[in-house]
Amino acid sequence: MPAYCEVALPVPLDRTFTYALQEGELVARGARVIAPFRNEKLIGVVTTTDAAAPTDFEAKYVEAVLDDEPLLSEHLLALAEWIAGYYLAPLGEVLRGMLPLMAEVRRFVYYRITDLGRDMLAGSIDGDGQILRSPASRRRGRKEEASTDKHGMERLVLERLAPGESVKVSTLRTATDASLPVLAGMLRKKWIARETTATERDARRTERFAVLVPDTRLPNLTKLQQAILAELAANGGELPLAHLRRRELPYSTLQTLVRRELVRIEERAAAFRLGGIEAPAQPLNLNESQMEALASIVSNLGGFHSFLLHGVTGSGKTAVYLRAMQRTLDCGQSAILLVPEIGLTPQMAGLLDAAFGQRVALLHSALTPEERTEQWRRIHRGEALIVVGTRSAIFAPAPNLGLILVDEEHDQSYKQEETPRYNARDVAVMRAKLAGAVVVLGSATPSLESWQNSVQGKYTRIEMNDRVKNRPLPEVELIDMRREFQETGQEQLFSRSLVEQTRQALDRGEQTIILLNRRGYSFAVICRACGQKLECQNCAIALTHHKPSSEDAIARAGQRLECHYCGYKRIVPAKCPNCESEHLYYLGAGSQQGEERLAEIFPGARIGRMDRDTVRGRHDLEHLLARLHSGEINLLVGTQMIAKGHDIHGVTLVGVVGCDHALSMPDFRAAERVFQLMTQVSGRAGRGELPGRVVVQTYYPDHYAIVAASTHDYAGFAERELKYRRWMHYPPFGVLANVLVQSEKLEEAAGWSAEIGKWFQKASPEGVRVLGPCTAPIARIKNVYRFHLILKAGSRKALNAALRGALAHADESGIPRRSIIVDVDAQRLM
Repeated sequence: MPAYCEVALPVPLDRTFTYALQEGELVARGARVIAPFRNEKLIGVVTTTDAAAPTDFEAKYVEAVLDDEPLLSEHLLALAEWIAGYYLAPLGEVLRGMLPLMAEVRRFVYYRITDLGRDMLAGSIDGDGQILRSPASRRRGRKEEASTDKHGMERLVLERLAPGESVKVSTLRTATDASLPVLAGMLRKKWIARETTATERDARRTERFAVLVPDTRLPNLTKLQQAILAELAANGGELPLAHLRRRELPYSTLQTLVRRELVRIEERAAAFRLGGIEAPAQPLNLNESQMEALASIVSNLGGFHSFLLHGVTGSGKTAVYLRAMQRTLDCGQSAILLVPEIGLTPQMAGLLDAAFGQRVALLHSALTPEERTEQWRRIHRGEALIVVGTRSAIFAPAPNLGLILVDEEHDQSYKQEETPRYNARDVAVMRAKLAGAVVVLGSATPSLESWQNSVQGKYTRIEMNDRVKNRPLPEVELIDMRREFQETGQEQLFSRSLVEQTRQALDRGEQTIILLNRRGYSFAVICRACGQKLECQNCAIALTHHKPSSEDAIARAGQRLECHYCGYKRIVPAKCPNCESEHLYYLGAGSQQGEERLAEIFPGARIGRMDRDTVRGRHDLEHLLARLHSGEINLLVGTQMIAKGHDIHGVTLVGVVGCDHALSMPDFRAAERVFQLMTQVSGRAGRGELPGRVVVQTYYPDHYAIVAASTHDYAGFAERELKYRRWMHYPPFGVLANVLVQSEKLEEAAGWSAEIGKWFQKASPEGVRVLGPCTAPIARIKNVYRFHLILKAGSRKALNAALRGALAHADESGIPRRSIIVDVDAQRLM
């Protein structure tokens, strides 16, 4: 009789699955297996090794056991179970996010024809009863037919699959020119079936080296052959092949040298470059407040304790982090440092590399799958006891974990926007509790949830109220843009004061940063005749204009419009699609327009731009930050990427443009986010020897969030904002969840959300208030219609019970689980 185990699979189902093991096969809890599931082979994690034999069905056998020993420790498995329960996420999907090891498995996708597909092929009709192939289309070549006739392309696919064997997707697409959307449509019609296979692969990265063969007699050589040998000799007798390619030395010439036994090729394990930029050196001696903060942290190592480190911008929190990590290493323990975005990892990686060298591992989404696997394995083997990364790094298998640091803990980037929708800050606290470690949440502008926890004594608050070397906080000037318009009679992007102070700073040889928190050139193109905005064809959102060259403010036919949600692109039409008017106009300004205007005003400035359009990968960001640190860039404009933790000592002036538009958003956190963004970007000024200054352009100069940020008064802002939150029972004085119901069909999304709303109305869960259902603020994204309900409750237990009841009712009503997104502690309600 075979043994059985329970396996958590990455599918949207709140359960595990029972599988049989081959005779003599052993498996450990926390190990990975390849298991058959419907027509696919999925990678799952074993949760129970001694499961009972099923009585109502025949269990399938595990295809392969990938690990001899557990990859996940007991406390990481316990953390996964907590995340699944807290955020109502399937355990298998949680575990998939904890194991970034997909590079170790090779997956192949196949398609085969179904009986319904054969019927369609034999009858030459589609699902609507229309002829797949007309007499005229038969006379055309098959490739031409497929490219001009969707039905013809579908027929080509069915004909290719007709022999009956499964065909790899790449082979099928090459033979038929079928696109992935066409295959997906045929899959929905059940004409074809999809199958996957999975096998292990060696994910170790290797690098090929050219090595000079010593003591060889040199024959007659060409100039290129001599150049290669000279290059090798000048570099210790060996070089990576990539280096030779960069020197434009032909590979064919190298092969000739190999055949003549003058050079040999060796394959070695590829080295991982931690990367980073040369950041300002951290002071060797800590000041009094830093020493007190460090003492509070290290005195609690060896047990669970949670701290909120509230330090003003430039107070030296990073130096405290580095010293605390060193003390943790001295105790024989490991440490994890979380940063909110990849944008902060180059600078932090540079500091950690200088402090700890090869004991540092890096984990973030910009790494290749092979690099992530390699770093994860280094951590798992105990070779890297310091881990730095973005939110997923909280799952790093750090052995004997002693310290978790969450830098800029307020940042909403810590909230995952796909299943499982966890907040890495809160997961960090729970992981520290399970591991018996210290957790430190650091920020100049703590989230109000963390602040309230410190008020209630759940977190120990550490205050660092002064900048290092007693440097002053920057002076903030508020520019009322309403008055600016009255006095100038023109709507200008940059105020007179900001322009003049920027000119003075550049003349003094100093650097300036200007925040313009919108991408693109203009955030909408509008018709002056009918008022219609040009919207994305897939999303209910206006298209953003990205300007290819310097033009005036009139929308020109042929320029690019882009959707920042789905990536759809189109050109600006010659006429309005709604009324055919030619009077199309750009509305608003983004960072691209800001860069252009600054170049016009300051033609001699060395201008750079930092946003998602100029920073596509980690190397782009490293290069841009290196230019900024070296002084090659003296005027930087960008989105909120420039506000997060960058320590550039040459910056003395910061301009804030259009930051307050978020105050009009339908979000109870709007004031908090504006305050945080203003304070964080203001903190980039005056971090060196020279004092800093901030110019804030606003249409709401009397708003309490703007006023508090201008006076660096976090406590005053928190007191007022918490008063409003208490009145309205919003977090932290209540708990909240956003339930999103979505479908590609409008009637389905509306009907399903109404069905869930009726259940809430009938069940009336005690202590839970339900708002909705209603159309989501962005009603359609990627051709998926969206409705939502917002749940507010006084206790998490009541909220969790209500959500579980709603999900159970949805399952009974036939609403697909994949069509319901439950976002507990939602950060965005759009």
